[in-house]
Amino acid sequence: MTRLRNAGTRTSCMLADDIKDLIQESYRQLLKSRGLTPRYGQRLMIAEIAKQLAVIGGARVPTKEQPTAQASANGPVSQVVQAAESLKAPVCVIEAGTGTGKTLAYLLATIPLAQALNLKVVIATATVALQEQVILKDIPELLNGSELDFSVALAKGRGRYVCLSKLDALLEPNDSLQAMLDLYGEESVDLGESDARLYQGMLDALSEGSWDGDRDSWNRPIAEQEWRPLTVDNASCLGARCSNFRQCVFFKARESLDQSDVIVSNHDLVLSDIALGGGVILPEPARCLYIFDEAHHLPIKSNNHFAANIRIRSTRAWLERTGDLIAQLLAEDFIPVDSQSSFDKLQSILQPRLEEYWQMLQPIFLNEGEIHDKRSRYTFPHGILPPEIRDAAGNLFSAFSQLAGLFANIAEELKIELEETSDLSRKELAEQFYPVIGGAQRRAEGSASLWLAYSQEDDLTKPPIARWMTYQEDDTQIETTLSASPVLAADNLSEKLWEQCAGAVLTSATLSSLGNFNLLKLKAGLPESTFFLSIPSPFDFGGAASLTVPNMGCEPSDTESHTAFIVAALPHLLPEPVAALMLFSSRRQMVDVIERLPEDFQNMVLCQDDYQKAQILKYHRQRVDQGLNSLIFGLASFAEGVDLPGRYCEHVLIAKIPFAVPDDPIEMTLSAWIEQQGQNPFMTLAVPDAAFRLVQASGRLLRSETDFGRITLFDERVFTKRYGKQILASLPPYRQERIEIPDA
Repeated sequence: MTRLRNAGTRTSCMLADDIKDLIQESYRQLLKSRGLTPRYGQRLMIAEIAKQLAVIGGARVPTKEQPTAQASANGPVSQVVQAAESLKAPVCVIEAGTGTGKTLAYLLATIPLAQALNLKVVIATATVALQEQVILKDIPELLNGSELDFSVALAKGRGRYVCLSKLDALLEPNDSLQAMLDLYGEESVDLGESDARLYQGMLDALSEGSWDGDRDSWNRPIAEQEWRPLTVDNASCLGARCSNFRQCVFFKARESLDQSDVIVSNHDLVLSDIALGGGVILPEPARCLYIFDEAHHLPIKSNNHFAANIRIRSTRAWLERTGDLIAQLLAEDFIPVDSQSSFDKLQSILQPRLEEYWQMLQPIFLNEGEIHDKRSRYTFPHGILPPEIRDAAGNLFSAFSQLAGLFANIAEELKIELEETSDLSRKELAEQFYPVIGGAQRRAEGSASLWLAYSQEDDLTKPPIARWMTYQEDDTQIETTLSASPVLAADNLSEKLWEQCAGAVLTSATLSSLGNFNLLKLKAGLPESTFFLSIPSPFDFGGAASLTVPNMGCEPSDTESHTAFIVAALPHLLPEPVAALMLFSSRRQMVDVIERLPEDFQNMVLCQDDYQKAQILKYHRQRVDQGLNSLIFGLASFAEGVDLPGRYCEHVLIAKIPFAVPDDPIEMTLSAWIEQQGQNPFMTLAVPDAAFRLVQASGRLLRSETDFGRITLFDERVFTKRYGKQILASLPPYRQERIEIPDA
């Protein structure tokens, strides 16, 4: 793999000697304690991260600028808005191949520096498995194997902690609360005998101090329907006004974050925090040095956090229920008559406007929607709405904004009641109403966000917002869902993260594509001064693995012939004992292949549709341990995060080059915008993305330096198409083979 480097325009600096010495000595101690020899890639990663972050505060000492090799890191679309050149926070992108030891590298490089500058190191992973590895394995190894001394906390959102007030309310409901829950469908709970025992057990465990209120530390897995009634979100939390605030398990956990040097979190929690303005869940971004592991997930997760949607039918039903809630608040004398009058007025406006909006959309569905069974989806070309639909959305935005404001005012009324009343029962009832009003406020604000996105005209100099609608019919109802999402995370991440944080490191085994970081830079809005580096894996790819492409005589676009070839080829390619993984881009093709395989092969298949991912991997290992044949069939989610070393996986089969689904609304809108800029969306987006996915998929084979095996790709386009040859050249240097499959 070619090493890519780019120091941007930032002046080179060097670490203060005491910090540099501490990092070097800690590394030597760690290697000695574990009986390891230094790895070139790991040493390089430590040195480059430390050097790039040395520009932060007093940790830097100017030195003469050193020449660096330049990477092709400037994206093809110059119109993408980048962070200003005056940005002071360093951003460092390190692609570290499997076997580099990247987790210990970034821990060693960042913790001494952060401690010297009184900054928090926030490690954000994309998966629970990596989060557990960092908190349970890597950090303890570093603490035990070196003289570094730092404190660690695991950060989780409110949804992972029990709300004491909701637990009390569920175990001791009063008539007013029960009436409220009954009318508010999604909040109601039918407390059965088993639920009552569970909740009482939780209360007892909290009282005894044997449980900390964390869902993950309860003595058994808790089903979602059991847990959901016990939690609140930011909008529904009373904070310091809550009668249980001093005992609140979430705020106790939150305090531990302020006292810790290193915080282990996940991408979603970091994005939730910055979406709220930063410093709400985690420490303020300016006090944080972020490390995004599995950083290739960050742009997609960011888009999800800044997306919006609304279901028209269910929103109308929700408004009806909320009218009953407002009436009950008035009956309990928690709100003035004016509040109910305001709500009634807004409801009388919103209900017909929602119906009118549906009537405006219906002809588009009927005439232009792509209908599959009883489901139809329509993506607005370039994200542009007809003027009348945009204007109508503006009116709905205004009304839902007023509704959200009304709920905010009611929430304030309840807070005042909590502070001023001396009536204990009335105070308890106000506490019980507050989360429901908070939830209503959040839903109204979410709806307003969608209508705002539908009412605005996009700035033609920037990437557009993708806007689409889905129509779904079943035996009982018809539902229309409207959605909007950024097509690139660039603006949001630039404004809310890169420009606000003290510094950031993005790392993963795969971040570049086709030999450059263009795609990541485009989608994540990385500053022009970002430093890029690719560290090759220490694995002997050529000696350990072969990449085999059968002579097929057909392309994947000929679905029938392609599927028939795979079915005929598998028995020849998988001699016993079988320990293999096959990856598909299409669920339909995966099912077709299973149905056509001989019975003995069907019996060895563990299909993604039949079990959860963790169960499949467990069953597969058990089969291999017992000397049985086992073949996993999976889709994109199995192309990463699957670790089957050694004999657990000696053959990875890939149905075709993993191009993204062409009808995804976000990708469609982004592709159209790229084309408007005079670029080729296929070569700018689709090919680099497919190359990236193929590197990840093939990477399931070699998980350690002693692994070996074969990768089979059922797609001749890597040899017959120009873009295919580019993709092939971007793969690790496996031995390449063309083979004939008899009778296939």
